This record gives sequence, C-alpha cells and structure tokens, in this order.
Amino acid sequence: MADTGPQVPRLFGGPSGWISVAVPLVLFIWFLQFIPAIAAGETLRWSIEWVPSLDVAISFWLDGLSLTFALLITGIGALVTLYSAQYLGTQPQYPRFILFLMAFMIGMLGLVLADNLLALFVFWEVTTISSYLLIGYLADEAKSRRSALQALLVTGTGGLAFLAGIVLIGFAAGSFELSEIRDVELRDHPWIVAISILFLAGAFTKSAQFPFHFWLPNAMAAPTPVSAYLHSATMVKAGIYLMARMNPTLGGTDLWFWSLTIAGGFTAVFASILAMRQSDIKQVLAYTTLMALGTLTLFIGAGTSAAIKGAMLFLIVHSLYKAALFLMIGIVDHRTGSREAEVLSGLSRKMPLTALAAVLAALSMAGIPPLIGFIGKEFLYKAALSMPTAQLWITGTAFAASALMFAVGGIVALRPFFGKLGDTPKAPREGPIAMLVGPLILAGLGLALGVNSDWAETLVRPATAAVYGSPVAVDLYLYKEVNAALILSLVTFATGIVLYLGHRRLRARLASIESWNPIHFDRGWDRFLDGFAAFAKWQAQKLQHGVLRRYIFVIFAFLGVTAAYAMWLRDAWQVQFDFTGVAFRDWAVLIFITAGAFVTATANSRMTAVAALGVVGIGVALIFIMFGAPDVAITQLLVETLVVVLVALAMLKLPYLNPKKIAEIRGWDALVAILVGTTSAIVLLASMAEPLDRRLTDYFELTSWPEAYGRNVVNVILVDFRALDTFGEIAVVMIAALGAFVLLRGTPKGEEK
Repeated sequence: MADTGPQVPRLFGGPSGWISVAVPLVLFIWFLQFIPAIAAGETLRWSIEWVPSLDVAISFWLDGLSLTFALLITGIGALVTLYSAQYLGTQPQYPRFILFLMAFMIGMLGLVLADNLLALFVFWEVTTISSYLLIGYLADEAKSRRSALQALLVTGTGGLAFLAGIVLIGFAAGSFELSEIRDVELRDHPWIVAISILFLAGAFTKSAQFPFHFWLPNAMAAPTPVSAYLHSATMVKAGIYLMARMNPTLGGTDLWFWSLTIAGGFTAVFASILAMRQSDIKQVLAYTTLMALGTLTLFIGAGTSAAIKGAMLFLIVHSLYKAALFLMIGIVDHRTGSREAEVLSGLSRKMPLTALAAVLAALSMAGIPPLIGFIGKEFLYKAALSMPTAQLWITGTAFAASALMFAVGGIVALRPFFGKLGDTPKAPREGPIAMLVGPLILAGLGLALGVNSDWAETLVRPATAAVYGSPVAVDLYLYKEVNAALILSLVTFATGIVLYLGHRRLRARLASIESWNPIHFDRGWDRFLDGFAAFAKWQAQKLQHGVLRRYIFVIFAFLGVTAAYAMWLRDAWQVQFDFTGVAFRDWAVLIFITAGAFVTATANSRMTAVAALGVVGIGVALIFIMFGAPDVAITQLLVETLVVVLVALAMLKLPYLNPKKIAEIRGWDALVAILVGTTSAIVLLASMAEPLDRRLTDYFELTSWPEAYGRNVVNVILVDFRALDTFGEIAVVMIAALGAFVLLRGTPKGEEK
C-alpha cells in the first residue's frame, strides 16, 4: 500500500469509517426483506415524476436480477468498507476516499434498480466518474493518473454510444421504462441492428470485453479495497447487468447471439492465458476477472434457459470468490510487503486465517466440490453441452477457461501459503480482524452455499426468470449422477493440475511469445492518444488560425449553402412576389438601407464604412417604427450610436486599409453575401406565404396581464416567461464586461515580467 502522507490517529477511520460500514449494512438488511416476495415471482416498482412535460420519471424496479445485484453491491460493500477502515483509515485522505466509494455504491445501486433508461444512464455515468476518482485515488503517482484517465475515456466513450442506443430504443418502443420495453417486440424493428450495436458498445467497454479489455488490469493501480469492490460486484459487472437486463428485448437475434458468444468466449480464454503470464498475484486476479466477465457474456449471449441459469449462478459464485481473493491479497501485501508469486510461500504458518480464506475462495474459483464454484461450473458445462448452435465453441472456450482457472487457483492459494517460508520484505504476521472478516465471510459463503444450494437457488431462480423473460425451473445440486458435465469437470481438474505443475515453464513461454508480439493494446492506447493529440493540434492550427475574416467567411458560406440546399430539397425556391400595398415610404427606406449597405461594402475608408453601416442600422430602426415597435427601434438606435463611437475609438489604433488587398478578397465576400442574402430573403418569403401559427402569440397575449401583470407583451416575455434565459444573457454580458475591464486595466505596476 503506497504511503499517502502522515498517519492520523483515527479508530477504524473515525466517523467516516463507521458511517461507510453502517450505510451498506443497513441497505443490505433492508434488501433481504424482499427475498420472499421476489422468490415467489413478484416484482416491485416505485416511481417519482422527474420531467412530467416529457413523461420522464425516476422509477425503480425490483425483480430477481436487480435484487441479486443489490444484495451483492450492499453486502460486499459493507465488508469492503469495514476492510477499508483498517486498511486506509489512518490516511489523511481517507474521508475523501469514502466519499468517492459511497458515490460509487449509490451509482451502482441506482443503475441496477432504475426502471427508466434515462435515469439508468445518469447512474451509469455516476459510476464512470466515481470509478475514475477511485482508480486515481493515489493522484501523486503517474500510473494511477494514467490508469484512471484510461478507464474514464474507454468507458465514457462506450457510455456515449449507450446513450444514443437509449434514444433510439425510446423512440422505437415508445417508452423509456424497462418494465414496458420488455413487453414490446423489437426484434423485427428497422433500428434493431443499430440499437443492439450501441447497447453492446456500452456494455463491452464497461465490462472490458475484447478489444476493450486493456483498461481493467491497469485499474489495479487503485487501492486493494477498490479493486475488490470494482472487480467483484460493481463497475465491471455493470455491463453484464445491461446485457442481462436487455436480453429479453434484444436477445434472440443472430447479431446478439454471435456478438456475445464470440466476444465472450475469446475474452475468457484470452484473459485466462494472460493470467498465467503474471507473477503479481493482484494482476493475476485482474485477468481472472476478465475471464469471468467473458464467461458471463458468453452464456448470456447463448440465451437458452440452461445458459442463463448457469450465468446467474456463476455471477454469484464469481462475486464471492473474487472479492475474498482481492481482500486476501491486500492482507498479504499489507503484512509481507510483496504480491509476487515467486517470493511468497509458506505463509500459512504465520497467517492461518488468511490462508483459510484464500484456500476456500481459490477452491471455489477452481470449481472443486463441495464449494459453490463446482456447482456453477457444472451448470455452465451442462448448458454448453446442450446448445443447439455453436456447441463446440461454447463448450471449448468454457473448458479452456475453467482449466486455466484451476491452475490460477493454485498460483494464488497454494504457492503463497504452502511450502517453505519465503523471504519477504516484511516479517509476515496475521492480518487484523477488521481485514479478515470480509474474506472469511465471503469464502465461507462459497462453502455454505455449496453444501446448502437451496439458499443460492432462492436468488438464482428469480434472476434467471428476469433475464430469460419467463419463469425457469431451477434445481441446484452438488451431485446427482455421472453425466457428460461431470466427466468434463474431471478432465478439467486433470488439465488444471498439469497446467499448474508446469506454470513456470508456461509463463516463460508466454513471455517469449509476448516479446515478438506486434500487438500491444496498452501501448497502442498511448500511441492512439498521442496521435489524437497531434491531430487535434493540426486541426486547431488549421481552423483556429486567428484570422477573423476567415471565420466569418466560413460561417456565412456554410449557412448560405446549407440553407440553399434545404430549400432545394423542399422545392421551396418558387415564391410569389406581391407588391400590392407597398407604400412610397417603404421603398424609400429600402433604398436608404441598400445604399448604406453598398457604400459599406465598397468603401476604402474605415470611417466611411462605419458611417454607412450606421445608415443601415438607422434604416432598420425606421422599419421597427413603421411596424409599431418603438421600444425596439430605440434600442437599435442606441446600439448603432454606441457601435459608431466604439469603432471610431478603435480606429485610432488600427492600420490603414490596403486598397489592393481589399480588391482581391471582395469578390469572394460579395459572392457569399449575395448567396446568404438571397437565400435568407427567399426563406422569409416562403415562411410568410404559409398560414401564420398564432398559438404562441395568442398564449402570450392572453396570459401576459393575468399571470405577469404586464401589458407590454415583449417585456413580459423577456422578464417573466424567459426570465432564466434573460438572466443568462445578462450574466454573459457581465462576464464579458468584467473581462474587458481586466484587459483595459492592464497589468499592475510591479507585476511586469
């Protein structure tokens, strides 16, 4: 554990520590009361209006899937916060750490309980931001900052894709409520491919599926409690939750099936191989998390009732053993000063309770009876062997990952704790009770649920029904008969033993392969960021060149072209010109404005151009007066007068105009001016040819006096109906004025450099 400053005398983290344990513990107990109702097939829903005008509500939905996640989040959260109080409680930044952790917990709970997809996305982003803060907790270390930024950018980019998918599915289904969307048939909708891709982009980045896997091992830069929490029950499972939740709606298509089975299967095997390559046990566990996430994705994509049943059971299995193992390695690192598998050995003599937790959790990970991990593996094998499609791929990848996990279980539990006592940087000794409670309870649950699988069945059955979309019979058992799944388990054990015995040679072989491997995702990420920064710099130099005339030219040229194209698409170029009723004064003002504009465009003197521009402004003010808006006309005259004065003052500092240079550029300027002017005029004429929609006009006329007590409708709109908008405009003007004041004031004496 890195030193973050002077130690603060604080019992179990002080008030922050006690509160951090009490909150998830109380929530866990509260969620326990819903198990009987949810197990009986009920679902619960709460709703609060959020944006009534848009029919958006903050609604929460509790069914088998959300309850399982809620219990894991709060239960493991209580143990992790208890562990953190001892692990980090004396650090000066501990209260800040707890603030981030609690925000993350609330975000995860909101995510899994939200019924409204928009609210779900808000909580989704809360987990993204809070995980960024947690991973980068040791902000003085460059590795922590880099890992946090990497996790933020990868998962945040996926989150944007997810948001786009939410918008599409909301329009396609006619609702943003998950409880309503699941009853809508979308598989034949024209947008189903786009929706599926966007949702999977969010899920794959969040749950680190290949090729987005590289950020998760780097997240190990976070303190051990964060790693235990993020990897077991929370952030990385958010993508799994999304895929499971959307399976009844988006599942059953070829795109969904092949995307999840191929990505999940490859990620599981690929990550298991990378886990064998590591010597840092914390990194080993990070890659085994990838294996578990890939396995869950694989079987959710498989989509059969047996596959969903196995996935939901494995979800619980993985959460228990992974949190226990991460907390265990934190104790080992805390008490020995090392996490290297080649350094640690024989620790069971000095740390018997830690060894007990490690062995039980590792046995569950390896799938050894009577641990719950054995039942989970058996049901995954049964589901794989019964697949009507891609049976060889699903069974083969599940077998390869399970065999490698068996070997990894030996690496993280047998090597550090058995054999001759190794020479560690610090003399090993047993961990404190507050740090032992978590891994012992979690590892013990793995044994208890294996012996009495009815307890797990209470959660697995409703969760399976929620993901599959209809009730599924769930009968968990340790052993019934000799079948293909059991034989495959025995072969897995034999293969795992061989891999464990040869894991040193295998690690060396993998290292030699890595030395000539041209594909390095982590380094590739750095090159991508460098390239992106170089592109941004080049783009800024081309676009932000500092020439104001070019900015204005591009803006108005784009406006004119797009407006003209839109009019052409709608065949709106043909407009009727009716000069009936146009008085002499109207023609006089038109000639007045046109003459001023012509002189402004052709003048070689800035003073002449400013005076002519003032003539245009006065002509516009005359139009306002003619059409009954004297207050707007007064404003126009005041602005024109102020502009003339300010520009006249500024011209004292401006260089003389170059007539030759002006002549060179005015041709293009004239072309753009004609284009924009002609297009704008035709747009206005086409708009005026349509019947006037007076709904807003009538509303403001009728309500200005009764509700705002004002007879000047324009003033009432600005001050009352658009008060916040007007306040924002005033704020912008004030900020600009303050900026101008600072610039005009100059640098105080004595501060020049």
